[in-house]
Amino acid sequence: MSPTVFRFKGYRFFFFSREEDRIHIHVIHAEGEAKVWLEPDIELQSSYGLSSKQIKEILEQIIKHEDEIRESWNSHFRE
Repeated sequence: MSPTVFRFKGYRFFFFSREEDRIHIHVIHAEGEAKVWLEPDIELQSSYGLSSKQIKEILEQIIKHEDEIRESWNSHFRE
């Protein structure tokens, strides 16, 4: 199961169930994908096929939606 937290301009922001304990978010787009840590700080863990402009846009959206991501993560893993 991989719940979608939100979508933005063709990007899907989601996480995989039971992948690992550290809060992070995956992002997929037609051109590539990325994984971003939220702990201890918001930080790009990896990316493939995305431009630096796209990475910047992704990180901006994660900062903007950080509370929503954390709430979704906590809600999903408490169930």
